[in-house]
Amino acid sequence: MSASARWWSRSDDGRVRCEVCPRYCTLREGQRGYCFVRMNVSGQLVLDTYGRSSGFAIDPIEKKPLNHFLPGSRILSFGTAGCNLGCKFCQNWTISTSRHFDSLASVASPSDIAEAALAHGCTAVAFTYNDPVIFAEYAIDTAAACRERGIRPVAVTAGYVCDPPREEFFAAMDATNIDLKGFTDDFYRKITGGRLATVLETLEHVAATSCHLEITTLVIEGHNDSDTEFATMSRWIVEHLGPDIPHHFSAFHPDHRMRDVPPTSPATLSRARQIAMDGGERFVYTGNVYDPRGQSTFCPACDHLVIERNRYRLGRIDLSIAPDGSGSCAACSTPIPGVFA
Repeated sequence: MSASARWWSRSDDGRVRCEVCPRYCTLREGQRGYCFVRMNVSGQLVLDTYGRSSGFAIDPIEKKPLNHFLPGSRILSFGTAGCNLGCKFCQNWTISTSRHFDSLASVASPSDIAEAALAHGCTAVAFTYNDPVIFAEYAIDTAAACRERGIRPVAVTAGYVCDPPREEFFAAMDATNIDLKGFTDDFYRKITGGRLATVLETLEHVAATSCHLEITTLVIEGHNDSDTEFATMSRWIVEHLGPDIPHHFSAFHPDHRMRDVPPTSPATLSRARQIAMDGGERFVYTGNVYDPRGQSTFCPACDHLVIERNRYRLGRIDLSIAPDGSGSCAACSTPIPGVFA
């Protein structure tokens, strides 16, 4: 299924320029962009995956990962195909590099997805697996259908997107987890095919909105795991986004074009977490490893355990939750940022 795309312009020679991400792909008739899902058809830019999904799943919301947004709830996850980055470590590469849209067997309108979330007792819908900015039109329409039914739209994205699609996309979301894949432009260029500056702009934009923001950094030993990089990243987050943005350091496992790189050790994640906390970040987590303390939420004022986690499984929850969904430590009443229920 195809649909007219937004955010593009036409040149005098009939080519169209996609303006969703900084690649600015300029396409001749029948040509597809880098993401492979946006193409020139009769001098118009179209989205080739509108209404088609590469799969659905019902997950704990902690798997996105979101630790401060409706903890303990269920979320309906889906994606399409293609991507506007080329991460060598991609752990969804069979989807993100897909060039066979006939394999997208699930056809679902925005209202179908919202109704499915309701039917399965989900509080939210996640646009994930591949990057939703490349199917922004479909995601925005689905987010609107979800909100009409009281379902929260959530984006899991690398944040590699331009304005004005950036502004419209995140205005449609209630929460997002944005990948901050490293903190050097060299890493972004060589390993992801993108640019760090665009992601930082996206993070600053979202932090200034009402969309709940969390950050994930996939730590790859020998590539983005130096003490200096962790400290510089943490300093930037505190100075530009604030100390209360939840930050997840997740373990890499060999995949795609980086199968010769060893899995990330728990010790490396713990080191990253400690450096970030020493740098002023108040809510820092480890992921993809066994580390109950590193995955649980503690009050930054009194160190009281307010949300106990073991991977995606919740244990004790000791929050005082106000009618507006805000939370505070049950022991000392210090506010705990997030959206709770």
